[in-house]
This record gives sequence, structure tokens and C-alpha cells, in this order.
Amino acid sequence: MATTDTVRIALAGGGAFGAKHVNALKRIEGVEVTTIISASLESAQAFADEHGVGTAVGSLEESLQRDDVDAVILATPTPLHASQTLECLRAGKHVMVEIPLADSLADAEECLAVQRASGLVGMVGHTRRFNPSHQWVHNAITAGDFAIQQMDVQTFFFRRKNLNALGQPRSWTDHLLWHHAAHTVDLFAYQTGSPIVQANAVQGPMHPELGIAMDMSIQLRAENGAICTLSLSFNNDGPLGTFFRYIGDTGTYIARYDDLVTGKEEEIDVSDVDVSMDGIELQDRELVAAIREGREPNASIASVIDCYRVLDGLEQQLEARS
Repeated sequence: MATTDTVRIALAGGGAFGAKHVNALKRIEGVEVTTIISASLESAQAFADEHGVGTAVGSLEESLQRDDVDAVILATPTPLHASQTLECLRAGKHVMVEIPLADSLADAEECLAVQRASGLVGMVGHTRRFNPSHQWVHNAITAGDFAIQQMDVQTFFFRRKNLNALGQPRSWTDHLLWHHAAHTVDLFAYQTGSPIVQANAVQGPMHPELGIAMDMSIQLRAENGAICTLSLSFNNDGPLGTFFRYIGDTGTYIARYDDLVTGKEEEIDVSDVDVSMDGIELQDRELVAAIREGREPNASIASVIDCYRVLDGLEQQLEARS
């Protein structure tokens, strides 16, 4: 594909993250969202009408047969991620799937094998790599100005019923390990530039209806000696979201999505780190650039696969202890 060609994208998923992507893609020059895919034609059409997209379809298969689709962004339920990623690659379409790539290591490894055989761009929505706050820390590490000694991370939600980010009932169940821990496990290895060589996990009681642990604690150690402590909860009735504390040899930094402060709550200006303050937009820009330039993107399937290997090991620990 020439660098001047329009990249035509189909977006699967009409929920909160689908809206984030369609709005981000509108801000990227030379990109057209040609198709919206949802669980039903009616919901796809409603989302397409709301966001000014011309075509709506009720199945991924139908969109993959279209000539006006170069790539697909999957913002669909977690249990569908791996199978839909494989479907896109096998149909000859570039793909970015929202985190997590899969909810099992076997499925993640199959996605990697098929992507490598296809030569297409395969990318996973590990958005933390793109948030300006984390990019600022990454740049400081790359420049040799900062080295992580410890990351202390809290991922907190109040979600005792099976509802999505919009407060609507879900047809599937979210998971602290395979979804939410994936952000931090990948980011820790990415920021330290060192593979994870030790990982431990414990979890709290299972929810009687949802069948998942509502609380979890994870410890990680990188090969270079850095450590990470991650606390996750669906029970936290307080500030919600994920909060990262970087403790290093020359300072302490706290990242809250796209904002960054020192350990003393002194604001750090990250507005000039990249062309946008929106991590989703920066993630989508990387997908488009990789397609145009014929290269492997940051957060490629290959570059994040070790995260899923760590998650698999942690799951085996938890199952053995239960």
C-alpha cells in the first residue's frame, strides 16, 4: 500500500470502545471507516447512523467479503477476540484486536502463527504503550535518565453485577487476569525492557453468580531485577481505574491514564510527547502507519505474546491452589 492511499477500516463493536475508535479514526488523515459491524444489523445501523458511517452489516463474515475493507478493528467481547482475529487474517485483512488478544495461551499462539504466515499487520490494543504519560516515562528510560526499581499498580472497579462500561447487561463475563492484568504485565516488561522471569498470583473468593474472582494480587520480577506489585479488584467502591506508580533510581512518577505527576503530585506536561493526548488515537495511528509502511507495529501480536505466556502461568498457579 502506498503511503498516500486511503486506509479503509471496518469497525466491529458498537459499544463504548467502538465509539472511542470511530472518533479517533476521524482525526487521522487518509483513513475512512467504511463499515460498522455489530451483533445485529439493527444495532450496527444505529451506531453507523450516529457516527456518520455509510455501511452497516450484522456479521464480521459479511464485512470480510467487501472490497472496501483493508483492515478491521475488533472492539468486541473478549471470548470472540481470538477467533475473530484469525478470521480477519485468513480473509487477508490487517487487524487490530482490543486487549486481550485471547483468553487462553493456545488461542494467542495460534493467532501469532497465522499472522506470521500471512505477512499482514496484526496488532493488539495494549493502549498503555501509547498513553502520553507512559510514553514520557518510556522516553526517560530510553534516554538513560530513569530506571525502574518497582512498579506499584492498582486496577480498581466497582462491578458486582455483569454490566459493561455503559452500565448495560453483558452477555459474557469480564476477567481480572486475562483482561485487566494483561495491561500491566505487558507494560512492566515493555517499560523495563526486560523479560518477566518470576510471577506469582493469589486471588480472593469467587463471586457466587459470576463465577470469577473479584480480587487478585500479582507479583512480578523482571530479569534485570525490577519488581512489580499489581492489585486488582471488582469490589472497590471508590476511585475507579488504573493507577501506576513508577519508583525509580532518579524519581517517582504516577501515571493516571494520560496524566502524569511526580511522587509529590507535581504535574508533568506531557502534551508535546506525541501528536495527540488520546491513547486510543495514537494506537490507531500506529496501526495505520504500520499498514502503509509495511512494517511490524508497536504492540504487534509478536511483541505482546510473552504477556499471554505469563498470564497462562499465573492461571495455572491459581488453578493448582484452588
